[in-house]
Amino acid sequence: MRVYNFSAGPSMLPLPVLEQAQREMLDYNGSGMSITEMSHRGKVFMEVNAEANALLRELMGIPEDYAVLFVQGGASQQFAAVPLNLLVNGKADYIVTGNFASKAYEEGLKYGDMAIAASSKEAGYTYIPDVDKISFRPGIDYVHITTNNTIFGTRYTSFPSPEAPLAADMSSNILSEPVDVKKFGLIYAGAQKNVAPAGLTIVIVKRSLLGHASPVCPTMLNYAVQDKNDSMYNTPPCFPIYIAMLVFRWLKNLGGVSEMEKINREKAALLYDFIDNSGFYINKVNKKDRSLMNVPFVTASPELDAKFVKEAANAGLVSLKGHRLVGGMRASIYNAMPIEGVKALIEFMKKFALENK
Repeated sequence: MRVYNFSAGPSMLPLPVLEQAQREMLDYNGSGMSITEMSHRGKVFMEVNAEANALLRELMGIPEDYAVLFVQGGASQQFAAVPLNLLVNGKADYIVTGNFASKAYEEGLKYGDMAIAASSKEAGYTYIPDVDKISFRPGIDYVHITTNNTIFGTRYTSFPSPEAPLAADMSSNILSEPVDVKKFGLIYAGAQKNVAPAGLTIVIVKRSLLGHASPVCPTMLNYAVQDKNDSMYNTPPCFPIYIAMLVFRWLKNLGGVSEMEKINREKAALLYDFIDNSGFYINKVNKKDRSLMNVPFVTASPELDAKFVKEAANAGLVSLKGHRLVGGMRASIYNAMPIEGVKALIEFMKKFALENK
């Protein structure tokens, strides 16, 4: 029996995608073998790679002057790759709105003059700074943001417009709602939340920014090298790319990112409305900055929180324990989480509240 998996990542995948991958595990497209066994330079996989690239471009409206790369290493590796590729004048500004945004900044300090232009740390990362009131230093090479805060449950509802290129970690909300790619010089995302199994990282970068990598930039982290080789400088993460292709097909058949946004907003509204009116559960995030993907909440005590997590798991609602930095609970309701899963969680929350008042 499958459960409703509210994990922040690796997260659940769409059931139709899993079922198709199951059918094709022993024989993909008449090849007589699985994706995991075939050469990444063979015709069959090259077609998979090309379709995944084309579908992502279509779904996100990615212009032709942007490279789309499928690389390994996770978003955390991109914390180093970004400055190694984009620093020309040697300095950049960061907006720090959570744990991963802070880690990106700390990694950047190894490579140049990095400054925090704005932060919400003083309030426990419960809001997003007003982007219209942020001043950036002159002569910077880029501004870095993390568009969705997986741990603390916030998201940008509008983006800064600096003179320098805007670089964004979209790991936990890519493809959840439309974004204007042209507003960004660089977008990157670990795939294990909304796209595919862990092991794949998506990089979308404006080609005019390529070719300026630091001399000490490892070849594998050099965006220009990856673009020149169609992400195949070495063996790419073949199986996650294949799953990503299936997810992109699923999302296109659903109606695209705009339709996905409607579903995500409905799911989030149901859960937030229940929490706010429950008199039992609390979400501490500034309402206008609440994430559509990650919903943290607490009860009156850590002991009650622990009881909730245990009993929820017994009811088939798993991975609801909050991050160690926050505690409490966290429901990650990424694209693949059906609305039925959110409704099942709310029904359990009602029952738990009645039994533990």
